[in-house]
Amino acid sequence: MTGQLSSTLETLTAAEPDPDRLVLLTGGTVVTMDPALGTLERADVLLRGDRIAEVGPALTVADAIVVDVSGSIVAPGFVDTHRHAWQAQMRRTIPDVDDLVEYLQSTLVRVAPRYGPHDMYVGTRLAALTALDGGITTMLDFSHNSRTREHSDAAITALLDTGIRGVHASMSPHFGDWDQQWPGDLARLRSTYFSTDDQLVTLRLAALATPEIAGARLAYGHDLARVAADLDIGVSLDVMFGAAASEAIVRWEREKLLGPHLESIHSTALSADAWAAMRDAGVTVSLAPTSDMQIGLEDAVPPVDEALAHGIRPGLSVDVEVALASDMFTQMRTLLAVQRMRAVHAAYGTDAEPVRITTRDVLDFATLSGARTLRLDHVTGSVTPGKQADLIVIDAEDLNTMPLHDPIGTVVLGADRSNITSVWVAGRVRKWDRRLVGVDLGALHAQVHDSVDAIAERLTRQHGNPVDAART
Repeated sequence: MTGQLSSTLETLTAAEPDPDRLVLLTGGTVVTMDPALGTLERADVLLRGDRIAEVGPALTVADAIVVDVSGSIVAPGFVDTHRHAWQAQMRRTIPDVDDLVEYLQSTLVRVAPRYGPHDMYVGTRLAALTALDGGITTMLDFSHNSRTREHSDAAITALLDTGIRGVHASMSPHFGDWDQQWPGDLARLRSTYFSTDDQLVTLRLAALATPEIAGARLAYGHDLARVAADLDIGVSLDVMFGAAASEAIVRWEREKLLGPHLESIHSTALSADAWAAMRDAGVTVSLAPTSDMQIGLEDAVPPVDEALAHGIRPGLSVDVEVALASDMFTQMRTLLAVQRMRAVHAAYGTDAEPVRITTRDVLDFATLSGARTLRLDHVTGSVTPGKQADLIVIDAEDLNTMPLHDPIGTVVLGADRSNITSVWVAGRVRKWDRRLVGVDLGALHAQVHDSVDAIAERLTRQHGNPVDAART
């Protein structure tokens, strides 16, 4: 870290406790993702405490800490609307997974029961820090390995410790022994960790669409809807695909269980009636492009066209790092390429004009629409005065990003995590000079590998096999 950058970071950090601290990011190209503001060349962003105070050219502010971002793109932080964060230390253990059953057997049946609370902490923290390093400032952690109260506490503590804007979506395990504390324990979690609505980490209930995989206790219906309503929290629904989920959605519509509090994850191969019911009820949609395609979930086609046809602008998600990439750039590029390929393919040999999405569309899905998917668009998702200062700064003069012609195209198609020079969450610096702030990477490395070894040892004891069982 250069002397000047180091000095600026020290000044920023020392002033963080001041709720009226002024920071001026000056001279950058600001991709606001706010339809009313658009993209501004050579503009400034003024932060006051944890919020964006003003956006515009040549702002003059006395007593502000000035950060020169000329030659850079300032954009809202990405929003990951669905990731099973606890699995992070098992990354790419099944890179060539063929279907959902193989994932269930290898990860949820075999490995998940061997996790202790500390492993939950290590995996969730690793996932959240990786997200921050890649410009993801908000992450929904679909935490479906809460075997004890302590497992849940560890996952929430990991989010709090990293400083990410996190959403802890709590669910019990699919398989194996557990304490039967869920969903009753949600009330304790709510009162212990989520006493106010304006904090960095928030709570949701997580469930499955139907009982086929793990039984009725995890399937959304009247009982779980009542729990969420009593606690005034949203509900994130996984395995929302195929005929069974379509039938469930239509049934929920009749039973008045649909509403804007619901997030539908995946949403592949849903019926037209199901899409119409979700649209009419205000249900939000999280797409997992690489997950749907690589694992082969139902028809394996991310349903962006179906969502847009029903007036739903979806969010994007990483899903499972045991088989997939960890970053939002991959999700944007994958969705953009596959949708445009399908559009041209559908029109090929006809007089029809292909209906293509754009780079701006996928960046919107990764930012503002992602925030809307989690009902956080009043807080984050765009560089808008009054919102929390969740920002990323991307060097537009790096080898792979220069010269800057189209800033949105550069973010979506040109940049990667190495070009992100700083990341801000609620006005606090989480990455600076291309490195995470306040993270001992050596200690993290040791924690991760110790956790993997401990899980492998438990697997070996369980199965009587001396091989590295965590990776088989």
